[in-house]
Amino acid sequence: MLKTIVKEGESIERALKRFKRKYKKTKVLQELRERQQYTKPSEERRQTKQKAAYKEKYLRSLEE
Repeated sequence: MLKTIVKEGESIERALKRFKRKYKKTKVLQELRERQQYTKPSEERRQTKQKAAYKEKYLRSLEE
């Protein structure tokens, strides 16, 4: 369970922003989304290769 202590003189908005940042770093939401649907390991590998190829193509287009 995440705890965020509001410091003296700190606004609630700032404390909420810190809490949201901590929550995002725990990757809870990402894990929930991944567990909604099973993907085979071979599919995952194929997707990572496709993403890497796309990223490389994009970076090369920026250099030119």
